[in-house]
Amino acid sequence: MNANDSQRPPEPRLRDTLRQDLKHPDFFQSLRRDFSELRQFYIEEEKNLRLAQMTWYKRGFFLAWWLFKSMMLKLTPARRILFFVGFVLILASRSVGIQDDQIQTSNWEVLGGFLLVFVLMLELKDKLLARDELEAGQKVQNALMPERSPNVPGWSLWLFTRPANEVGGDLVDFLRINEERSGVVLADVAGKGLQAALLMVKLQATIRALASDFQSTSDLMSRINKIFHRDTPSNMFASLLYVELRDNSGELRFVNAGHFPPVLLGSSGIREMSKGETGLGLVSTSSYSEQIQTLQQGETFLAYSDGLTEARNEQGDFFGTERLFRLLSRLGAYSVEGMGQAITSELDQFVGEARANDDLSLIILRRN
Repeated sequence: MNANDSQRPPEPRLRDTLRQDLKHPDFFQSLRRDFSELRQFYIEEEKNLRLAQMTWYKRGFFLAWWLFKSMMLKLTPARRILFFVGFVLILASRSVGIQDDQIQTSNWEVLGGFLLVFVLMLELKDKLLARDELEAGQKVQNALMPERSPNVPGWSLWLFTRPANEVGGDLVDFLRINEERSGVVLADVAGKGLQAALLMVKLQATIRALASDFQSTSDLMSRINKIFHRDTPSNMFASLLYVELRDNSGELRFVNAGHFPPVLLGSSGIREMSKGETGLGLVSTSSYSEQIQTLQQGETFLAYSDGLTEARNEQGDFFGTERLFRLLSRLGAYSVEGMGQAITSELDQFVGEARANDDLSLIILRRN
């Protein structure tokens, strides 16, 4: 036995673990959430519409069958055969009974149960391996993220991003370009998960490498677009908002490449700014225009990803821009951090136990 073995905690007993699981306060909520996610993953929208028109007993039968069929189709060929054979052996066995207070089962049923457990173990093994890889990717993403509130003289900043899965395709970044200039980035790579996350890291590296070489944000965006178009699969694109601010100055220079229009909050109320040009990666020759906005003391510049307004609750309703603007109208006196936390808290309450459909990102800039 080496030193590591002696320091390793004892393996928990299965009986104690199961007892603790049953006493967990979120046990039934977790079951409902798991079933909801299972149905969302396996059942297509068209089939959900058909289920809504059925009687309850017919709905239960079709839901069970469609879940079973969809699950079978997602298995590998060998595992699909093993699972089907095990399932049939259990259903076909008729020699199960109780004799002399002992449960009697046939060898075929035992074999069927073993096959199902074997397939389950294989699927769980794949999931755990994938989870370990995603957790490693998440650590890399977290290491590349900027601090939540970077220090820029004359400004208050709050940057936030939260992936829908272990890794995300949203990019929030802060660049200290030189002694006077700083850049803030909010980007959203189409899709989510590992593919979007890899493209996001590529995009982040490109921006960091080129930002200091350009005085014009429009020229910078054109160059980034050419590189992203060259190195990205044809079916992938990204929206990006690049904002440049100077120390102790209220002037913002920014370029919007296919992203949601940012919002300006000031004494005159809430104003949605103009839309931008084409998203990154769609056309290699796209050109971009630089927008200039001067903020007065106390005015706030806010940008967000579609994970905010397009978030859905359990009833399928969208959070939406109207709800966001009503919320913002009550947050004018908040600090940038308080405003950001209020927005995310309101969103979490709205979504409830529904599964997040997209990554969530926010940048809030205020002139002090």
